[in-house]
This record gives sequence, structure tokens and C-alpha cells, in this order.
Amino acid sequence: MPVIEWMKKNYGLDYIDTITEVGVDKIVSQAEDKRVELIKSKVEISVNAHGSKIIVIAGHHDCAGNPVSKETHLEQIKNAVGVIKSWNIQSADKIVGVWVNEYWDVNIIS
Repeated sequence: MPVIEWMKKNYGLDYIDTITEVGVDKIVSQAEDKRVELIKSKVEISVNAHGSKIIVIAGHHDCAGNPVSKETHLEQIKNAVGVIKSWNIQSADKIVGVWVNEYWDVNIIS
């Protein structure tokens, strides 16, 4: 919810498509992971069929699915943004990486 509320507030959006996967920052940052193609397919549907213009990849504090340090999460988020950019989704205006801290604050990373 913090990311959805942050997107609504900062980008003036009414509706947010969500694509969730446990440890998504790690998965997408490792482009060879077989789950990346499924995530990419869902992102393409969101952008091409639903008109989404902003793609946000998020990592968060105390992630049980990807229990690594904050520094590792931040690096994975940055790498994941690069992977998403490599998909060349032309109709997306912005790709943003964010970190949700222990207070549920959303911070832009990339």
C-alpha cells in the first residue's frame, strides 16, 4: 500500500496496476531468472492494454522472500531498473526504483 499511495500522490494517478512477486527486486535484477519473462509479460499488458505510463520496481525492509541487507536490496533495485529499461517498452514514460524503509516511507533509488 505505501507504494500505491506514493504513486497516487506523486504522479496524480487514480488507478495502479500491481504486479507482485516475492523478492521481485532480486528476480528482475537477475535477468536470467525464468520468472522474469512472466513479469515482463504482465508489465507489457499493463502498459500496452491498460495505458500505464510509469513502471515502479520496489524493494522493502525486512523482506522475507529476499532476506538480504538494505545495501544489497538497493543494488538489486538499481539493476532491476536497468533490466526493465532493456525491455524497450516504448509507451512507458518512466521507470523508477524505490525502497520502502522500516517506517513504510518510499524513497526513490533510481
